[in-house]
Amino acid sequence: MNFDPDLLDKLRNSRHLAVFTGAGVSAESGIPTFRDALAGLWAKYRPEDLATPEAFLRDPAMVWQWYASRRAAIAAIHPNPGHHAIARLGQLLRRLTVITQNVDGLHQAAGSGRVLELHGNIHRNTCFACGREATPEEAAQDATPPLCQGCGGMLRPGVVWFGEALPAEAWRQSVEAVEDADLFFCVGTSSLVEPAASLPRLARSLGCAVVQINPDATAHDAVADFILRGKSGEVLPRLLDAAFPAA
Repeated sequence: MNFDPDLLDKLRNSRHLAVFTGAGVSAESGIPTFRDALAGLWAKYRPEDLATPEAFLRDPAMVWQWYASRRAAIAAIHPNPGHHAIARLGQLLRRLTVITQNVDGLHQAAGSGRVLELHGNIHRNTCFACGREATPEEAAQDATPPLCQGCGGMLRPGVVWFGEALPAEAWRQSVEAVEDADLFFCVGTSSLVEPAASLPRLARSLGCAVVQINPDATAHDAVADFILRGKSGEVLPRLLDAAFPAA
């Protein structure tokens, strides 16, 4: 794969790279995207029917068990070359911020330092009633779902459900990172979920160079200065090797 010399120069000299990742990055590790059909015991459900506050209130045990099955599946999955390449960028550049829509924690597992999670993290749990983050011991109770030791409310997965706002602090820091960045990578995201999908547009409006890395065309192509077709686990390692051959 040949890369534009201007892109290689911008990457080598970047003061602050913001990397925005979506489900396509995790899919390369074997994690189904949220819009993939469910399988096994959950085949009769749509993800949208399980990932809402209303679904949890209607049948909290079922929703808790579904997320427990997802956690178990993710626990056996490892970061892929795309995750590792992004973590390596954090070592090569002056500043790197990872902004992710994924909830699996694979960026952290690969070694990335500053990771802003716009949709939460499936490995954490919070109280549905008071919002307090639960300890691992609380979440390991036999009750389905376990109960908050602070107020007695039901624990829920620490992810953002349909109809809920993004975590305010993660969103604020993400916008600030984009405003400060001089280079923006958009990696493996379909650009369907707002307001997260507005970040590439924000970057472009501020004069930041935008790089789109995706096997398929998306709406982000319209704001990209550079479009790299392919999977992140294939494109990113080659891009790093081209930009930093001696590293």
